[in-house]
Amino acid sequence: MTDYKSAGVDTEAGEKAVQLMKASIKKTFNKNVLGDFGGFAGLYDIFEIKNYKHPILTSSTDGVGTKIKIAQSLDIHNTIGIDLVAMVLNDLVVTGSKPVFLTDYIAIGKIIPEKIQAIVEGIAKGCEEAECALIGGETAEHPGVMEGNDYDLAAAGVGVVEKEELLNSEKVKPGDFIYALPSSGLHSNGYSLVRKIIQNKKLSQSPQNFTKSLGETLLTPTNIYVKQILELKNKLHAVSNITGGGIAANIARVIPQHLHAEINREQIQLQEIFKYLQHEGNLETLEMEKTFNMGLGAALITDQDLPLHVVGTIKTKEANTASDSAPKGGSGGSCSLMGIYKN
Repeated sequence: MTDYKSAGVDTEAGEKAVQLMKASIKKTFNKNVLGDFGGFAGLYDIFEIKNYKHPILTSSTDGVGTKIKIAQSLDIHNTIGIDLVAMVLNDLVVTGSKPVFLTDYIAIGKIIPEKIQAIVEGIAKGCEEAECALIGGETAEHPGVMEGNDYDLAAAGVGVVEKEELLNSEKVKPGDFIYALPSSGLHSNGYSLVRKIIQNKKLSQSPQNFTKSLGETLLTPTNIYVKQILELKNKLHAVSNITGGGIAANIARVIPQHLHAEINREQIQLQEIFKYLQHEGNLETLEMEKTFNMGLGAALITDQDLPLHVVGTIKTKEANTASDSAPKGGSGGSCSLMGIYKN
C-alpha cells in the first residue's frame, strides 16, 4: 500500500520531534508570547511599543551556510542552532534594535526526532542568551530532494528600536574610535573555503597549539553580541557585524562615503584557527581578511571611552585613499588594515 510514509515523509516522527523540542522552546517564552506551543502561527503582544515615541521595527533573515557540514561530519547538532541565532540577531542589534522574537526553518532529508531536538535546543539556547522569544518555526522533511543526513537551517528575527536611537552611518565622524568585540573563532562564515583547505585532514586531530580538536574548533558557536551592544547602545554611533565579506567590506558599509576607517592589525587578537588555515591554505593575508573575521567579531564606533580594546580610528578620506574592499552592499565609506598581526 502506498502512503505518505512510504514516500519518505514520516509525520509520526515529525510529531515526536515537536514534542521533544517543546520544553526548550517554551524556555524562551516571556509574558508577551500569547497562546500555547503548537499553533499555526506564533503570537506576540507588541502592546509595550506604546511606550516608544517613534518605534521602528527591524528584521533580519539568515542561515549558517556550509558550517552545517562540519556538524554533520562530527554528528554534533546541539550548537549549530546557536550559530543560527547569532547570525540573525547580530545583524539586528547593530541597528540598536532590541530583538523581540525569532522564527526558524529546518529542511531535512529524513526526520530523526533526537537530531531535530538537538538542533532546536541550540536555537532555544541562543534565544535565551539574547532574551529573544522563539515563537514559531517549521520542520520540513524533503525525501528525494535531500539525502537522509542532510539538513539546512534558516531563521528570521524581528526587533524594535526608538527612531532617534537608531545606530547608522550618519552619526559617524572623523576622530571616532573603533573598538573590538572579539570573535569566538570563525563564527559562521567562509566554511566553503575552510572545507576545501581541510578536505584531507582528520577532524579528530588537534593541530599544534590547538586546545581542542580541529573539528571541535571549527564547530565553536558564533558569539551573540546582543546584550553587550544594547548595554553600550547610548554611547555608540555605529556598529559593524563582521560577517560574510570580511573586515574591510563590513566596516566600510557602516561609515559615510567621505570617511575612511583605519584598522591596526597589531591590536586584533588573532586566534590559532586563522593562522592554521592561512598556512594550510597558503592564503594571502588580504584574502583571509576578505573572508574571515580574523578575531574581530564586531566593530563598535564611537567618540567615547568604552571598556573595550581600540583597534582603529575614523578619518576623513583623502583623494588617494585606498580601500581593501568595497563596502558590502555597495554603499558606504572605505576601510584599510595596517601593520601586521602580533601573534
